[in-house]
Amino acid sequence: MHNDETFDDARVSAAYRRTMSSGRARLAEVLGGQVEVESSGAWVTTSDGRTYFNAGGYGVFITGARHATVVREVERQLHRHPIGTRIFLDPAAARAGELLTSVTPPGLDRIHFSGSGTEAVEAAIKLARLGGRRRLVSMAGGYHGKTLGALSVTAKATFQEPFRPLLPDVAHVPFGDTAALTAYLARYPGEVCVIVEPVQGEGGVVIPRPGYLGEVRAACSQYGALLVVDEIQTGLGRLGTWWGVDAEGVRPDILLSGKALGGAVMPVAATIATPEVFAVLDRDPVLHTSTFSAAPIAMAAVCGAIRAIREDGLVERAASLGSRITADLARITSAHLAHHRHEVRGAGLLIGVEFADPSMAADLFISLIGNDVVANLSLNSDNVVRFTPPATMTDSDVDFFIERFDRAARQVAERNPEYEVLTHA
Repeated sequence: MHNDETFDDARVSAAYRRTMSSGRARLAEVLGGQVEVESSGAWVTTSDGRTYFNAGGYGVFITGARHATVVREVERQLHRHPIGTRIFLDPAAARAGELLTSVTPPGLDRIHFSGSGTEAVEAAIKLARLGGRRRLVSMAGGYHGKTLGALSVTAKATFQEPFRPLLPDVAHVPFGDTAALTAYLARYPGEVCVIVEPVQGEGGVVIPRPGYLGEVRAACSQYGALLVVDEIQTGLGRLGTWWGVDAEGVRPDILLSGKALGGAVMPVAATIATPEVFAVLDRDPVLHTSTFSAAPIAMAAVCGAIRAIREDGLVERAASLGSRITADLARITSAHLAHHRHEVRGAGLLIGVEFADPSMAADLFISLIGNDVVANLSLNSDNVVRFTPPATMTDSDVDFFIERFDRAARQVAERNPEYEVLTHA
């Protein structure tokens, strides 16, 4: 047997190469070869004792790492009953269901819990088929996961091509173009399931015009389409509201949650539907199941996450911190990178910095790591650096982040003078 202490950085890398993905090991080495071993709040610590501000994590850390409320809930469940028989009913699941539906839009009262966002998407697709909607429409630039059904609506050829054929009767329309969507729905009334994000996260923090979601809801209602809103990354306060749909008072037929739902302690996601859409699974509860669906320890994490978000006012804090940080990043990039075509945009604590040249985004991403800040590049948009910091940040955390972003932006500008001159010319 081996404990973690016997695995120094070289052995960790070798183990990845030997037993998991050698490509993942190579990518880590390009970024410096760090091995993360501990996390707390907005910070992650590597094996050499260095601490990094965590503005990455793909939207998981709205409550920060190891939030005390979440940890208490999970520890209590761990020492009592972590995994259930799947035969008897479980109070942790019942409690999680009540808490989650207490913060969703009214009328979304049925939940299928799962272990990941892509599983939540798969459940939504199956519910759509059970309701007679066998055609799927998603948005160009949208990201919904990489299992085969979810991949069919993830509109990026790079991810899709090696796995074709995918699901049939899938179409993509431009994000924000309700005319194109309406035209498609009019061709197939009563046959379509539409899946859309309030803000495209992996698409590069693409924010639609005000009223767009309401228009999508109206078009779906007019032509009998099922509306699925994917809030796996945007929900639970990330945008400065509990859900992205709240800003326009839209109620989808199915709402998807994940990432932050496990309180950054457990992996868990949810497909949340109206009773009408969920009715078939009410009648036949074994039609769609999973061994670890609603596992007690995961349900404890859900309870802890929702409690933490509520009790700490993290939705409101995400809104205020997001406005401040987005403004600061825009000011800094304008000061140091004005001659590089770029844009800073954000909704709450989902913030993106886009460059015309993808190499500039990569340069900034690497420079941030060198300055002790973890960010993400966007899977569907390689010219966007994305930030999803926790709403639990302290003022000093924010100051650190802004100061280090400023330093990284200066370094990028210094490394790219030729490009800057040519672009300006």
